[in-house]
Amino acid sequence: MPAAEIRLGRLAPCIPTSDIARAVAFYERVFGMTKTFDNGEPVGFVVMKRDDAELHLTLVKDHVGKTNNVMHMIVDGADELYRRCEAAAGARIIKKLRDAPWGMRTFVVADPDGNRIDVGQPL
Repeated sequence: MPAAEIRLGRLAPCIPTSDIARAVAFYERVFGMTKTFDNGEPVGFVVMKRDDAELHLTLVKDHVGKTNNVMHMIVDGADELYRRCEAAAGARIIKKLRDAPWGMRTFVVADPDGNRIDVGQPL
């Protein structure tokens, strides 16, 4: 099948969390996302959205973050987002804000579960 016949649609990373409520609060406060769906009793799955970004949170009770990035997020306003991450309880800056040689203003932050998010804004 030629590549022209293939179209990829929405892509939403599924991020594990050991505490759904804590993760929802973090992504609301830091990234300004809104919960648009949840499932389970107790809740074990949540969809978060803002602008074109969508994130799925899934409950994994014994989850511990790894040393790899779980997603790369392209943003406008990297400086402001970095300031929010610095101020947010539960956020841990892994790599400080910088202008990278590949043309991105970038940093890496870990959420309260240790999931690493690579944030970038084109220069």
